[in-house]
Amino acid sequence: MAEVKHDAAAHAAAPLPWGEIFEWAQAFLSGGLILTGAFFVIAGAIGILRMPDFYTRIHAAGMTDTMGAEFILLGLIVQSGFTQTSLKLLLVAFFLFITSPTATHAIAHAAHLSGLKPKLGPYEAPELEDIGKGDGA
Repeated sequence: MAEVKHDAAAHAAAPLPWGEIFEWAQAFLSGGLILTGAFFVIAGAIGILRMPDFYTRIHAAGMTDTMGAEFILLGLIVQSGFTQTSLKLLLVAFFLFITSPTATHAIAHAAHLSGLKPKLGPYEAPELEDIGKGDGA
């Protein structure tokens, strides 16, 4: 009988497809960041509807809008990879991070200077069915 030689290199495990693994990780990370941003934007929209007065509404809108947009932009940066597009998106995110809170503050300050008073005291949020009807307030 002939002697059978076993070649260890021939029986070694196939190398992991790292390119495909990184591609899937990038897709899941960017998708997660975009969904997180969408959650914050939707939470801000609900906050605008549920809050009692202008100041709390602008706070809900300003905070969640900035956070939501930043997460969405970060997801797009991850999705685009290390390209010139990601640098442009990073610049947009930076300018949004600076200008959005500044604009929210300027609007709230103008409302305060014009004499708009915040609603103080006990408050009960309206039911979802009553939001569209309004009572003139």
